[in-house]
Amino acid sequence: MNEQQGMKPYVIGLDLGGTNSVFGIVDARGEIKATTAIKTGGFASADDYVDAAVVALQPIIEQVGGLNTIKAMGIGAPNGNYYNGTIEMAPNLPWAHDNIVPLAKMFSERLGNIPVALTNDANAAAIGEMVYGVARGMKNFIVITLGTGVGSGIVVNGQLLYGSDGFAGELGHVTMVRGAEGRSCGCGRTGCLEAYCSATGVARTARELLSKSERPSILREMNPEDITSLDVSIAASKGDALANEIYEFTGHMLGEACADFAAFSSPEAFIFFGGMVKAGELIMKPIRETYDHHVLPIFRGKAKFLVSGLDGASAAVLGASAVGWEIK
Repeated sequence: MNEQQGMKPYVIGLDLGGTNSVFGIVDARGEIKATTAIKTGGFASADDYVDAAVVALQPIIEQVGGLNTIKAMGIGAPNGNYYNGTIEMAPNLPWAHDNIVPLAKMFSERLGNIPVALTNDANAAAIGEMVYGVARGMKNFIVITLGTGVGSGIVVNGQLLYGSDGFAGELGHVTMVRGAEGRSCGCGRTGCLEAYCSATGVARTARELLSKSERPSILREMNPEDITSLDVSIAASKGDALANEIYEFTGHMLGEACADFAAFSSPEAFIFFGGMVKAGELIMKPIRETYDHHVLPIFRGKAKFLVSGLDGASAAVLGASAVGWEIK
């Protein structure tokens, strides 16, 4: 730890989600010292959002000794551009869905001009794994986040891959099913990995399988439109055959996708992050088996398949804080 970090032992991490914004003050060991949260929506403008966030932050900043103890702030956000510190055309953020918001600059100005870095949430997860999690010591790996959508953070030679414009790493929008049979995706394309392997995609698979047969299933006791990926997981854990088939379908598609991803970066590990991985071997086993079947022989047997080592409740905040520690 350098002298400046010793004088300023904390960073602020912000996990900016579509529903909630969770803030944490984190030390260099990855211990969260204080947290607070606000609702993300309900604000007429980005200025109103940042003003409310700063008001919420003040008590926890004082709790750790004031702003002079804060080295920097890191933000993980949808459609976050690391190069520009902006959120750009984020469909689920009412104050950023049709414009470009210089969020890093706005927070910096309101917090005594501390350095602020921003990246998308999946990239923050990858940095978090590299700093605090199972990717410590690794220089080539891919984090795949399985939540409402499918995100990815790609690390090559120890550096996060941002591309020419800051938006590289959208593996959730690689086309898996081409033609008229491809599912529509929220991005406007069809057949994307996200349309099948996100939490919403799993629920969609459940509805499709239920409608195509009369096979018995616990899931038939529910209104099809109310089924969630958690319901599928619970049914599968009880031995429900149809629910297990849903996870096999999802795992097979993820395994095929990873086999393709290996061809461009030859990662030493794929790390899965998000609520869906709580299903454990129900989803991890078909991922590994399908990957081994489809990957080029020169890559077979080299990559590890790991589940995030970060605590689920705080992982996103830790990932965002790691972005702050990365500021030079």
